[in-house]
Amino acid sequence: MKIYKIEDVANLCGLTKRTVRYYEEIGLLAPERSGGGFRLYTEFDVERLKKIVNARDSLGFSLQELQEYVSIGEELSELRDGIRQVEDAERKRSIIGDMEKTVEKQLKMMDQKIARIMKIRSEFIELKGKIQEAKIRYEIE
Repeated sequence: MKIYKIEDVANLCGLTKRTVRYYEEIGLLAPERSGGGFRLYTEFDVERLKKIVNARDSLGFSLQELQEYVSIGEELSELRDGIRQVEDAERKRSIIGDMEKTVEKQLKMMDQKIARIMKIRSEFIELKGKIQEAKIRYEIE
């Protein structure tokens, strides 16, 4: 298993070392520590951080939303692991139902963010129209 140092992780994810440390402080990331206290990041940590950065950049998630995003992902991962260990069909159906609810929470959070983005977008489209009207008005006069 490949181990990364914080500067490697920061470079791979397009972040500063300070941001990586801050994400750790607020619970978005939990790297292992060496005997000397150095952070040791795995490929899993790097991929997780890339997903976090993608959610932040693509969807404009706030830190609180990022924490919820990570929490939902962890919950889903635990449910996936749980279903593999269960043999009872009824229990598997229950876990699948829980997984569906977890995914629905994630989708709801994204839909709310998209709705806010679309509202802001429509306001800018309206503003652009007003600017075009003003350009025409002042060109005619």
